[in-house]
Amino acid sequence: MMFSFSTKPYIRWTILAGSILVFLLAALASLAFGKAAVSFTDVWNALFAYDPESTEHIIVRTSRLTRTLVAITIGASLAIAGTLMQALTRNPMAAPDIFGVNAGALFFIVFAATFLSVESLTHYMWIGFIGAFVASVFVYFLGSLGDDGLSPVRLVLAGAAITALFVSFTQGMLVLDEQRMQSVLFWLSGSVAGRDLDMLLPVLPFIVVSIIVAFFMGKPLNILMSGDDVAKNLGQNTLLLKLIAGAVIVLLSGGSVAIAGSIGFLGLVVPHLAKGVAGPNYQWVLPLSGLFGATLLLLSDVAARLIIAPQEMPIGVMTALFGTPFFIYVARKGVKKRD
Repeated sequence: MMFSFSTKPYIRWTILAGSILVFLLAALASLAFGKAAVSFTDVWNALFAYDPESTEHIIVRTSRLTRTLVAITIGASLAIAGTLMQALTRNPMAAPDIFGVNAGALFFIVFAATFLSVESLTHYMWIGFIGAFVASVFVYFLGSLGDDGLSPVRLVLAGAAITALFVSFTQGMLVLDEQRMQSVLFWLSGSVAGRDLDMLLPVLPFIVVSIIVAFFMGKPLNILMSGDDVAKNLGQNTLLLKLIAGAVIVLLSGGSVAIAGSIGFLGLVVPHLAKGVAGPNYQWVLPLSGLFGATLLLLSDVAARLIIAPQEMPIGVMTALFGTPFFIYVARKGVKKRD
């Protein structure tokens, strides 16, 4: 039986403390493991007693620290975006990559790099935001067609169609301009490797503000889950809430793609994990989703470095290994409920 944090506060704080501990251990592992293993003592000294002549300290400071920060940022962003999408659409299969938001952001970035010769990281950030917004509008429009209006099934179908469309266009551009393929593979592969602070810092303020706004949306979302009519009777401006949530989703998804490319399934899986331990209380589901998302992407990145060492596996492969079976499970569960 799924317990609720609202009736068992001691479980709430125990799980929160345990989750924070696992997150810190995952961050430590991200700093320590890779092609060249670094001891935990050297990791600690690199952070708090830096020696510029130590090779281990240089590895931690110049490469792995930024990589760890990027993984934390992207993992939390995608997980929270997925949680908001599932709440707004009341669809357990909603996620930025499933609904085409990531594909739209990626297509716009690749288009700008291929045909407009855009190279500025700041420009990529704004282009990613625009692409995520355009994809979201398309999915909402297609999902609303028909006499019955918007429905979870139509949203999934619309998201799949928009994803396929943007992916096809992206692949077509690569065929037309093979010389530029190596530069855009930077985003197509989906990775937190090779990213530096110059890529993270321009996007970070938007992501941090969006996450803070999302955390304050927990209570309004709890009311919204009772139904639009009930929420309106309680004085809630449901349209404004949905617009703000949509803007947060676009900023988190577009910013994530601008930094790390397309990383799938994280926004699908993590919200279910958070709701599995927190129940339907979004005041706890949203923070836990961010924490779980950051932890899961950190662990996926560590596994990607070690599983075929000294080579690295794309992190998107690792997230797909646990995400695809979970997607099938959720889809089958939904079909059984309708039957």
